[in-house]
Amino acid sequence: MQRINRAVALLASGQPIYYDGDHTGHTLTYDKGREDANTWADYINVGMEHGAFDMTGLGMYMQGLVDGGPTTSGHRTPTIIVEGPVDGSSESVVRHNAWQFRQILARGVHGILLCMAESADAVRAFVESCRYPTHAIGIGRGLRVGRRGRGSEPEAAAIWGVSQEAYIDRADPWPLNPRGELLLGVKIESLEGISNVEQILSVPGLGFAEMGPGDLGLAMGYKQVPREPFPPDMQRARDRVFRSCRTNGVAFLESCTPETVIAKIDAGVRVIAGGRAETAKEGRTHTRRAMPV
Repeated sequence: MQRINRAVALLASGQPIYYDGDHTGHTLTYDKGREDANTWADYINVGMEHGAFDMTGLGMYMQGLVDGGPTTSGHRTPTIIVEGPVDGSSESVVRHNAWQFRQILARGVHGILLCMAESADAVRAFVESCRYPTHAIGIGRGLRVGRRGRGSEPEAAAIWGVSQEAYIDRADPWPLNPRGELLLGVKIESLEGISNVEQILSVPGLGFAEMGPGDLGLAMGYKQVPREPFPPDMQRARDRVFRSCRTNGVAFLESCTPETVIAKIDAGVRVIAGGRAETAKEGRTHTRRAMPV
């Protein structure tokens, strides 16, 4: 059974993944979807934290991806991960805004990134909001019953090219569910998030995480986004997030360039930011990747 989510297939095989797309908005039209169906990237990040919360556009974009596909690797579409507008500051904030996750997932995307994750309870609520109650893995071992409801599956199943029953069965977070096709991530980008990162990343259901130098830099008093080599306080924060990812089996996301990608892969970075095909080419050659782009 081929994976629907190409990014999950690659991570599960030990390969790093490379993404494209900005954090301040992404053109969401049918024609743009057809164009992006042939992207060099393993997944496309759709930024709704600061970009428009456009569900009509997202639905049209996803259909364009389907009609412009399949990908060279044989997948129906590239993986699409959306940055949600809500921040993960507390459980109550996440629960009150969980409608955003339901709306986004119902369009047929393959994952969500929760920004400003600050507590394990908030992240737990995030994961539960993305799961159907039919999935039992992890229940009673860090998670409660999923809260995603009936009616979210028809459009998403059509985008994935499966029956509605099969969609419900497979729309669960990986690697918590080995058969799951959803990739859920968190961005640790505040002093509170760094303080709680070990508890946050121990929540079952997360597939990747990153340290967000932009917002964390603001919290630390830097007016410009700190770049590598980081100042000592940010380097300590970065290393703490990285260690916690390794401890909990969560893929670590970090920006790379063609000059740094090999060393970072060897060090353990598995989700590659930077939005450059040249970086991906260097990394894929280094890891002897077999899957076509």
